[in-house]
Amino acid sequence: MNKQELIKSVYDKLDGLPLKQCENAVNAVLGSVKDELAQGDEVNLVGFGLFAVKTQKARTGRNPQTGEKLTIPAKKVPLFKAGKGLKEAVN
Repeated sequence: MNKQELIKSVYDKLDGLPLKQCENAVNAVLGSVKDELAQGDEVNLVGFGLFAVKTQKARTGRNPQTGEKLTIPAKKVPLFKAGKGLKEAVN
């Protein structure tokens, strides 16, 4: 499912709400999650999951063309951990 399909799914479930409002709602939720993660905060949706930011340590890598060792710097990456309700729904 892509973003447009998600918007259509929300539209189908919220009978009577215009498509544009559904699109705005989905964009607002996704934007809020992104903004919180950008600030280093977590978003915990009980029963669904936890969105967080994890710091990956710096590590040594190799250039595949030359074989030369290089240092890959530390970076922050988004993380999602599924909640109990989501895990149960999938299984």
